[in-house]
Amino acid sequence: MEPTILVEDIDALVSTAAARFEQLARDAVAARGRFACALPGGSVAERLFPLLARLELPWGQVHAFFGDERAVPPDHPDSNVGLARRLWLDAVPAVVHAMPTAGDLDAGAASYAADLRATLGEPPRLDLALLGMGPDGHVCSLFPDRPLPGGLVAVVRDSPKPPPVRMTLTMEALAAARAVWAVAFGAAKAAVVRAAVVDRASVLPVARALRAGPPSLLLLDPAAAGQLPRA
Repeated sequence: MEPTILVEDIDALVSTAAARFEQLARDAVAARGRFACALPGGSVAERLFPLLARLELPWGQVHAFFGDERAVPPDHPDSNVGLARRLWLDAVPAVVHAMPTAGDLDAGAASYAADLRATLGEPPRLDLALLGMGPDGHVCSLFPDRPLPGGLVAVVRDSPKPPPVRMTLTMEALAAARAVWAVAFGAAKAAVVRAAVVDRASVLPVARALRAGPPSLLLLDPAAAGQLPRA
């Protein structure tokens, strides 16, 4: 399925994303009694999460999972859950499902997959997988030119981007989501955005995630959209 593409300047884009997030959450709570999302780190979190913290939602019915996490303590600058808590989740009573990245990581990945199933059923279907993307086309900790791991949650020990050891949702988990949104800012992302949209044979992780099956939305600022064909 081809993604829907939205291009706006960054401030308008994050405002639109926050409004759509609010509506999606309300619809999911009304339909299923809860809203479950997988969250990114990086520039998407830094721009978007402060806006999400201001939303008026039934936060007790919002379940915040994570697309990936680095094997660092939650107070480490590289921690995705730490960033999310600082910018958003400490301000609301959402149910936070942090990835267990201390100790035995393989056991932690199995535990997180069990948490997904216990919360969302079998197969576990997130209401939203919210993704950033790297300039190499990676999403979560699924990197190009590497085999995609199986299962729902996997351990990555050779990330080309430091830190090297991480935990990640897999493409299987993303493909089961009811909606996938990928967000990109800046000209450094323009080439992979073009590849993901134009090249139907692209095997970049971002292209696979956007075409994995669920309705997908690509939210871009003008620089990230700069190499897309003009309508």
